[in-house]
Amino acid sequence: MKNFDLVVFDWDGTLMDSAAAIVRAILAASLDLGLTPPTEERARHVIGLGLDEALRHVVPGLPPERYPEMADGYRRHYLSCQHELVLFPGVENLLARLAERGCQLAVATGKSRRGLDAALDNFNLRAHFRALRCADQCLSKPHPQMLLELMQECGVAPGRTLMIGDTTHDLEMARNANVAAIGVCYGAHVASVLRAASPLACVDSVAELNAWLEINA
Repeated sequence: MKNFDLVVFDWDGTLMDSAAAIVRAILAASLDLGLTPPTEERARHVIGLGLDEALRHVVPGLPPERYPEMADGYRRHYLSCQHELVLFPGVENLLARLAERGCQLAVATGKSRRGLDAALDNFNLRAHFRALRCADQCLSKPHPQMLLELMQECGVAPGRTLMIGDTTHDLEMARNANVAAIGVCYGAHVASVLRAASPLACVDSVAELNAWLEINA
């Protein structure tokens, strides 16, 4: 018997290998504005948040009226390398196997809906997902709104839902929604930070995630 009827994935750093590109875009946008760029660690920490909240965290001293300028710069730098981004090895097989087992799949991401739509179409993955929630549709992680809306749309209770993500923002969102979570250690946040958030498990690869789900999900 399945333990979970709904499996919700983060996108960047969980399904798509994009964390490094996001960090580079944040640093480049900072330099464009003549700012001292944040450390890479600080830039990686905000991956998964909505863009506005992320930028306010990495450059807290920027005058409020200049955040739209930085957001435009970030988007420009990120889009310039978007065509180079790939899924983590094994993602397509993982999604297909979960769907074959009757799990509903969804995405909860800090990306914009436009950005997620482009990625889904680029990798031909849209048909796998029953529902999608993005940072420009909901409150930013770790607020539980994304998960609450996904569970309502899919008709699944918190106890039958699993969140999978590469950041503490994902794991804290799951906790705030009373949902179980898995941390993936190959994305933005390191294993020690993820384990401190007490997920059901932490995995080091998509293959290990697949094996865990085969047994436990």
